[in-house]
Amino acid sequence: MTTELHGIVAPERGQPFLLLQNLVKNFDGVRAVDDVSVSINKGEIFALLGSSGCGKSTLLRMLAGFETPTSGDIVLGGASLVGTPAYRRPINMMFQSYALFPHLSVWDNIAFGLRRDGLPRAEVAERVERMLGLVQMQPFARRKPHQLSGGQQQRVALARSLAKRPQLLLLDEPLGALDKKLREQTQSELVNIIEQVGVTCVMVTHDQDEAMSMASRVAVMSEGRIRQVGSPGEVYETPSCVFVADFIGNINLFPGQVEVDEPDHVVVACAEGPLYVPHGISGTPGMPVQVGVRPEKMALQAAPPGRHERASDAEHGHNCVEGTITAISYFGDQTHYAVQLAGGLAVRVSRTNAARFDAAGLARGQQVFVWWDGRDAVVLTN
Repeated sequence: MTTELHGIVAPERGQPFLLLQNLVKNFDGVRAVDDVSVSINKGEIFALLGSSGCGKSTLLRMLAGFETPTSGDIVLGGASLVGTPAYRRPINMMFQSYALFPHLSVWDNIAFGLRRDGLPRAEVAERVERMLGLVQMQPFARRKPHQLSGGQQQRVALARSLAKRPQLLLLDEPLGALDKKLREQTQSELVNIIEQVGVTCVMVTHDQDEAMSMASRVAVMSEGRIRQVGSPGEVYETPSCVFVADFIGNINLFPGQVEVDEPDHVVVACAEGPLYVPHGISGTPGMPVQVGVRPEKMALQAAPPGRHERASDAEHGHNCVEGTITAISYFGDQTHYAVQLAGGLAVRVSRTNAARFDAAGLARGQQVFVWWDGRDAVVLTN
């Protein structure tokens, strides 16, 4: 059951605003989307994140009505959209190319869809002016798209998408056409505009930084399936599997076998020595697992760490490995070290350059100790 407010359908309290139920899409016998189910809340910015060919764009096109599901359902505000043509759905999509009409001014590009819907001239003008103000493009209202920068074109495309007051906004690689610096500047700006309007948004991107900085929740996709859904922090800090851990950010993976598994800790036997993680995994002795540790969670130093420096759970050599620095990369705010461990594994360690000069004096070819707090590690079983 749903309620309707000012022409916008809203679900009853406790119900998801957008619900994807067991969605499947086949192309010539190939399954592009494989039994995807996910719920999205009203006002949320939800990102579908994955590499090319993972099915995220096909999923977005099914939401827009450009593709018909092989099976499954799409429910928006309590009503199924399957079988509803794209032009009748309360959804707008902003494409990566922006798809602005080159012969129309900024003002007329924003007004185009409103005029097609037959809105009164005064209402069209009111909405266009409001959108121009929202995206801060009033001074450029009479310019043509080719007279605008990439960031300005992106704002116009967003204004045109929002002018029709869609219940759901779809963004297809929204910042992919911008250079890196402009993309970073535009991310927070785009989020602020979407939140001001209050529209629910689903975006697809292959750029993990874009998804992590813009979305309230992220769905990581691979081979047509959703591997994990969670907040950016949840997906990064507690990945559900090796694929997600490796896809999101950088991670060091230590393959090994479960040696001890108790409710409050697990010990994994690795080539580099025993690794200790202070939580159980409901595993069995000898079970193959991988211990994951993010580079920024690791400490690096020339001397063996003293007990006062070590984490309380890293006793008797746990979570402390030795190796040789093989490469050093300076990035201003951080320095990345590649370390070849004695057991044969290569790891990456990141150190924040908090001081102007590095007192550690670490050099390529130097023998070092790498260690970490077991609470910063995660045990992955697949």
